[in-house]
Amino acid sequence: MSVLLGAVMLPAAAQQSMIDADTYRGIAADRRAYRTGDLLTVNVLEAARARSGAATDASSDIRLSAAASAKNYQAQAQGALSASNSGGAETSRVGELRTQLSVRVAEVLPDGTLAVEGAQSLVINGEDQRIVLSGLVRPDDIQSDNSVWSHRLANARVEFSGSGVVSSSQRQSVVYRVLKWLRLL
Repeated sequence: MSVLLGAVMLPAAAQQSMIDADTYRGIAADRRAYRTGDLLTVNVLEAARARSGAATDASSDIRLSAAASAKNYQAQAQGALSASNSGGAETSRVGELRTQLSVRVAEVLPDGTLAVEGAQSLVINGEDQRIVLSGLVRPDDIQSDNSVWSHRLANARVEFSGSGVVSSSQRQSVVYRVLKWLRLL
């Protein structure tokens, strides 16, 4: 009976393996992200420059004249009204963000495109800075070191926000905003 029990148990023990076939990658296998849960490094190098300008120029000129005469009376009147207005405005903004961020593959789309998302928080001198990134990556754009440049992400959303002493010092006071709204400043 013990021999038969050992024979029955042997095939079950032979089926067990120390290697999980679902997650195993060989020593020479490609290390780039390709499935849900894999990690990927995004090299973020985003530069935004915007410039806008506007100019207006308007003028109007109205002239009136009238004359009247009678036998012993002669009168003449003239009037003129003119106005001009010109204005101009220009605004420009420059921003740049350079960092590396690890993201996780959240979903593999039917065409093989990877939907990735990730976030990173930094606290520097009491200032909390947060970077959130999401987008779509083609597997062909992933480099051999398992990284991708941010400009290769489709539908990329890069959000950089901060809170703390520096951020709050940039906010306008309530008094200033009210005076600005009343056009007193």
